[in-house]
Amino acid sequence: MSTPSPGERPPRGLWAGALWLADRTPEARNRYVDLLRALSILAVVAGHWLMASPYLDGESPRLEHLLHVEPWTQWLTWLLQVMPVFFFVGGFANGTSWEAARRKGQGYAEWLDSRLRRLIGPVLPLLVVWGAMAAVARALGVGPGFIRVGSQVALVPVWFLAVYVLVVMLVPVTHAAWRRWGLGSCLVPVAAAAVVDVAFFAGDLRLLGWLNYLFVWLTVHQLGYAWHDRRVAGVGTALPLLVAGLAALVLLTTFGPYPRSLVGVPGDEVSNTLPPKLPLLALAAAQIGLLLALEAPARRWLARRVPWAATLLVNGMIMTVFLWHSTVMMLLVGLAFWKLPWAVSVAPATAAWWWQRIPWLLAYTAVSVPLVLLFARFERPPARSGPPVPAWRQLSGCLLACGGLAALALDGVGGTGWLGLRWIPLLLPFLGAGVAGFGPLAAAANRAAAHRAR
Repeated sequence: MSTPSPGERPPRGLWAGALWLADRTPEARNRYVDLLRALSILAVVAGHWLMASPYLDGESPRLEHLLHVEPWTQWLTWLLQVMPVFFFVGGFANGTSWEAARRKGQGYAEWLDSRLRRLIGPVLPLLVVWGAMAAVARALGVGPGFIRVGSQVALVPVWFLAVYVLVVMLVPVTHAAWRRWGLGSCLVPVAAAAVVDVAFFAGDLRLLGWLNYLFVWLTVHQLGYAWHDRRVAGVGTALPLLVAGLAALVLLTTFGPYPRSLVGVPGDEVSNTLPPKLPLLALAAAQIGLLLALEAPARRWLARRVPWAATLLVNGMIMTVFLWHSTVMMLLVGLAFWKLPWAVSVAPATAAWWWQRIPWLLAYTAVSVPLVLLFARFERPPARSGPPVPAWRQLSGCLLACGGLAALALDGVGGTGWLGLRWIPLLLPFLGAGVAGFGPLAAAANRAAAHRAR
């Protein structure tokens, strides 16, 4: 196999293009990283679709959560909470790309530009669509509370994007720490996360808990560097990690102040994810141990042409799937409440409700396909024609964009402003992208500059 030459173009058709890329994949590539990225996102999608429990209680539409209705299902979150896998894989991928950039003589600004355009670019069309839908819904008389809840549920996935962008911004620092201290570089964020949890519970300093969005996920990201350098690899490392992680998870959730569910449960006073807490690090250790134990047979399987092509095909649109899957869910739920009451007439967690999950999951998938095909192009931004903007502008743009995304994930787009929208958080990602040198605002500024130059 060889890498594609600059003049080569893939054939038309998604599957033909995936096979073409599969035939040109370098032998040295760790294909297991791509498989785990795809599987972790698909697990998140399946979990969200399964846990949503829309129900028409008489004349009142209710959007129940399975974890709240049926507490035994909280054990399922030990399998379906896979965000640690994505940050672990992200550490591997970011370490690889940063080292490659350094070898090529690329600076931080050029490297960060390519990462940001692929991360923030795909979310901007989603915000445009939700802003338009919310404005139209408000004009048609839909209540602001319903718009706020619906858009908040649909935009919950962008919390991950906000945190992940911050982690990517810090790669030169965290990678340098890895190079200098190795596995010791994981100890600082782990200790910080533990201190924050103590302050959260013992000192009732709840605001400090939000710092663990960085401390917890930076720890997992550091372990991705360790995997890249084979400091954690093989069954000899995998089994101790798996056993220790599971033991810590059982102890923390049984004898500690932490709930059993590793996903937030509506109505619960304490959540392991909002903000993140130590059980997620225990889960990360267990999951990493399991994945390392499976790495060798998985890589042998991925050496085959068809499995690898399928992995490439899914990875080429996986961010779009992740960003739009909750929107698909809310659109179909809203349609059912409005026109198909029989589809939401069964009480959640009953035997009939579980059987209904099959057609619901099929419907979610069917509606997702055209949306993914339409919007996946934004995961492949065109190459930059000139040099990137200075790094300080990129960092400033990141902070603006991440602030807006975090606010939208918490409260949605509906508000009391003009057209019933929360304009400040809605526009911040676009402003941040423009400051960072890409997105529609930057494109408009470039066109205006080019016009003035003529």
